[in-house]
Amino acid sequence: MTGHRTALSRRSFVLASAGAALALGTAAPAHASHGRSPFGRYGSPAARLDERTLYVHAGGAGDFTTVQAAVTAATGSGYTLVLAPGVYRETVAVSAARTDMTWIGASGDARDVTVVYDNAAGTPKPGGGTYGTTGSATTLVQGDGFTARDVTFANDWLRADHPGITGTQAVALKVQGDRSAFVRCRFLGHQDTLYADSMALGTFARQYFRDCYAEGDVDFVFGRATAVFERCRFHTLTRTDLASAPYGFVFAPSTAGANPRGYLVTRATITSGAPDGHYKLARPWVPSSDTTARPMLTVRETRLGAGIDAVAPYTDMSSGFPWQDQRFAEYRNTGPGARITVPENRPQLTAAEAAAHTREAYLGDWTPWKGC
Repeated sequence: MTGHRTALSRRSFVLASAGAALALGTAAPAHASHGRSPFGRYGSPAARLDERTLYVHAGGAGDFTTVQAAVTAATGSGYTLVLAPGVYRETVAVSAARTDMTWIGASGDARDVTVVYDNAAGTPKPGGGTYGTTGSATTLVQGDGFTARDVTFANDWLRADHPGITGTQAVALKVQGDRSAFVRCRFLGHQDTLYADSMALGTFARQYFRDCYAEGDVDFVFGRATAVFERCRFHTLTRTDLASAPYGFVFAPSTAGANPRGYLVTRATITSGAPDGHYKLARPWVPSSDTTARPMLTVRETRLGAGIDAVAPYTDMSSGFPWQDQRFAEYRNTGPGARITVPENRPQLTAAEAAAHTREAYLGDWTPWKGC
């Protein structure tokens, strides 16, 4: 997992996406100028929906000015945090004790509400040492039953600004809880953007992503969760520091060998800002902490843009664990990146096999799409 810079600064992109009126650490006053609540239809501190609804507004119009302060106050289960439009520059951790928590972007547009910070794995910690990949996460979610709607999770750490740092993994979101759902959310970063994982090796956390957007360059969707990505868009960034392909890898699952279900990508789209054929679809991650892992990825009924190398879409992360020995498969994909030119490089499911690779099969008795 190595690093790079895009033509457009991640920091500039985050700010531009949130709107020209936003400044880091402040909330947008646009609604106030029209006499409306910055919390839209979700009430306000003066008209609270219920006692477990908390309001966050960096300018002081809510219960709290930071997301972490609201999370800290939400002790127990079943809290809802309504986030006013703004860019919240902070790190946030939702502990395992805070279950069934919901975050709502008040405007209904993820571009308006951004939680962002800029730590990398190699960033020095105040007390010594470095953060590591997990520690770099802008947002860490460990509580079961977490839901986020219309929120952007970002890490705007730039390698070009820190040439002396070699640990360039910079996570926007690490989610480990079971029954974690993200609807119409965005995940922005470069390397290791979205870490869909579990709390322990023997814990098979289920996660659901619907109508979301994720972008990056190296292994930017990775981890060992059982995760369904439905109708999502994955966008590969260009690089200016490499003269040839590959520029990076979209998926890097690390599914435990005992887990029968890893990552499922269905009815999605993969686009690219890089030249044609400069990205691999996936490579298997077998971490040193679990050498028995058998990474699993199924991509079905998805449009693969020209940025994906159609001839050899998979590659090894380690020569000791070739991708052919893992659980990679495709079914009825379309687009130039899905052309089958070398059949042995594109393992395909039969219709009978594909019947076992559905959101229902992966998520069992949990049906989060019914509430979308």
